[in-house]
Amino acid sequence: MATLSAKPGLRHTVPEWEARNKQLSETAIHHREVSHSVRQEGLFFRNETSTKTTWDETDSSRKLSDRIDVLNQWKTKLEACAKDVDKEMDVLTQSKEQTERALADTVLPLEVTIECLALWEGRRGGELVSDPVEAELKKEVELIDSCQRMLQQRIDQSFEQLCLLQEAWHQVNADLQNKRDALGVDVSCLSLNAASPQISLKPNPLRIPCSTSTPQQWEQFSIYNISRAKDDMQASLALRENMSITRAQVQNDMEAQEMVLEFTIRKRAHNLEQARDELKWQLKITQDEVQELQKDIRGLEMDLNAKQGFLKLAHTRLENRTKRPGVDLCWDEVQYGLVDEVKQLDATVQTLTQRLAQARNSLQDLQEHEACMQEDLSQLTPRVLN
Repeated sequence: MATLSAKPGLRHTVPEWEARNKQLSETAIHHREVSHSVRQEGLFFRNETSTKTTWDETDSSRKLSDRIDVLNQWKTKLEACAKDVDKEMDVLTQSKEQTERALADTVLPLEVTIECLALWEGRRGGELVSDPVEAELKKEVELIDSCQRMLQQRIDQSFEQLCLLQEAWHQVNADLQNKRDALGVDVSCLSLNAASPQISLKPNPLRIPCSTSTPQQWEQFSIYNISRAKDDMQASLALRENMSITRAQVQNDMEAQEMVLEFTIRKRAHNLEQARDELKWQLKITQDEVQELQKDIRGLEMDLNAKQGFLKLAHTRLENRTKRPGVDLCWDEVQYGLVDEVKQLDATVQTLTQRLAQARNSLQDLQEHEACMQEDLSQLTPRVLN
């Protein structure tokens, strides 16, 4: 007869077994509920984070796009400003060169005026006078010297202004280059996406570089560069206007002084020509008078010599009549006549001698004055008149 084998372990009752099965079912149901809840929460989180990630990336791309637009706007402004500064530097350089040519154009007139003044001071004798021509020549030298100082001052100011414009141009272009570089970086960032092969995880991407600026500082920096450049261009425009006015003023002043000087020289030359013509006329009539006086002197000498013969004759007759003998030595009418004749001849000779001396003195005075007039006439040289 077969025997029953005994099984190890504690035997449970049916109720215990049913209770255990129920517990397992309830536990399975609980874990499934927990798992379902976890799955639902995970699905919700996945959907939420996916949407949030997509939105954040889209928002970042939009901000990058907006930033690129702002950078393009500032790049356009800086390019226009740099172009305006470059154009203003060219115009100011041309104005500076015109002023330098105007300054160079004053060198020859100054040399000519100084040479004229030296020639004018080379007059001799009585012609070395302080006349209006000398005053106007000195005035022209002072005027040209003053004009040269004014033009040189404008040239120095334009050089300094060009340096300021050059510095502003470099500052604007440096800012422009930074904008271009930043624009290239942002355009490159905008072109990336999650599938791009160039992307990777970076060490400490949240670090803040030490040179980082705020948006207000970034914008204020470009505003300052453009404002400074505009101020320098406005100052350059005012300087160009002043340079143009200075050049016109210098030209007008020099032309006006040249006209005054030319009129003064013509007037003085006319006066000198009149004086020369008058002196020539006086010299001519003086020379004629000298010739006439020389003729008279020769006539007086001839008359005086002739009177000496008559005086000798009267003296000889008187002397010979003293040799009459006796009573014939009579003081008769002949004797009276001879005595009167001698007295008259003596008086005539004395008068002729006085007249001759006066004529010779007058001739000497005329000849001395003639030499003086010839000397004065020789001083009125063509160099002075021209």
